[in-house]
Amino acid sequence: MVTVVIDLDKCEGCGDCVDVCPVGVFELDNDNKKANVVDQDECIVCEACVTQCPNEAITVSE
Repeated sequence: MVTVVIDLDKCEGCGDCVDVCPVGVFELDNDNKKANVVDQDECIVCEACVTQCPNEAITVSE
């Protein structure tokens, strides 16, 4: 099982993870201006989100 975690203290809501994820794991929350994991089960562990996050706020583990 894949686990995707966003450190909300580090997340600045830039949306890079939303843009780069090929399977739609993330979305931006308009209320708190942070990214949220909305479909963790779809994660294919490509780790594009991890490499693109400028604040190193995302971790993916199996």
